[in-house]
Amino acid sequence: MSAGPFDSAQVRGRISRASRSLQGPGEAPRLAAAGAVETLRRPRALRRLRRGARPPDVAVAPPRGPALRPPQEGACGGSEPTTEATGEPATGGGAEAYNTGGPRRVLPSVGYVRWFGPAVRRSPVPGLAARAAADRAPASTGVSGSVAMLGLLVPLLGLALAYFALLDGWYLVRLPCAVLHARLLQPRVRDLLAEQRYAGRVLPSDLDLLLHMNNARYLREADVARTVHLVRCGVLEALRALGGHTVLAASCARYRRSLRLLEPFEVRTRLLGWDDRAFYLEARFISLRDGFVCALLRSRQHVLGTSPERIVQHLCKRKVEPPELPEDLRHWIAYNEASSQLLRAESGLSDVVKDQ
Repeated sequence: MSAGPFDSAQVRGRISRASRSLQGPGEAPRLAAAGAVETLRRPRALRRLRRGARPPDVAVAPPRGPALRPPQEGACGGSEPTTEATGEPATGGGAEAYNTGGPRRVLPSVGYVRWFGPAVRRSPVPGLAARAAADRAPASTGVSGSVAMLGLLVPLLGLALAYFALLDGWYLVRLPCAVLHARLLQPRVRDLLAEQRYAGRVLPSDLDLLLHMNNARYLREADVARTVHLVRCGVLEALRALGGHTVLAASCARYRRSLRLLEPFEVRTRLLGWDDRAFYLEARFISLRDGFVCALLRSRQHVLGTSPERIVQHLCKRKVEPPELPEDLRHWIAYNEASSQLLRAESGLSDVVKDQ
């Protein structure tokens, strides 16, 4: 037939002839009918049929299984092929099999089968459905997992940004870690007056505009080293047992030489002595390149809730006299007392009111 415009009458004629051929003898008419069925199920083949092309060839399999009876009315209003033995629809897992007593027709599985009448919905092939679900499952699982991970990552990043923007994040992390390291991994120091060493290195975050260690960083490093010193000596544990605590009341820093980027250094801390109200400590910043003392810090650690004498007695299990303080430290203590007297006079406060 020559190619031309689509004629619905021609298609209906072909379908009618194919339907009648299913009931007649011979294999060739049935093959043509099955080819017409397959042709109608494929959009591309249907377009070729519209142009007048012959239906595509269909594979033929050896005979197997009971023969099919002509199409009968199905439960959904359409027609389904049934077997002569049981009268049940001749559909099964895998490909559709049409057996008419001779070679069996094996056609690809589709969602709908048209038996020259209303479309009949059949159950999908289990093998193809399982493979399709297996192909879709990893992709959907991966997408949902990525979305869940992203939903968890965004709040965590927001919390981290707020933590470091609103709080002194590195200090609040570093100080507890240093305390835990001193308490769990370093040996206890029984001598209260022994010198202890705390190693460090100048990091890029420690630099100022002149590319050396900022002066405020010395005070911070000294604070961490002083806390570690008090932990290893047992002073903080004794304070907790006696119901007291300490605050930094005064500090004095002297800078002698700058610490440069990535320069290793050591903070050597020792307890100089105590009086009836406070402990006095010294911190020296020693460069590990040449052993030079780059900075010297003195601090007055005020005791609240108890007294330094009771703390030392709690640690040593006996009463211990305080050592004699260095001369320069006595001058610094006298300076602090004179400054306090002037400030109290300006504000009109007494020592009792200040302590309260």
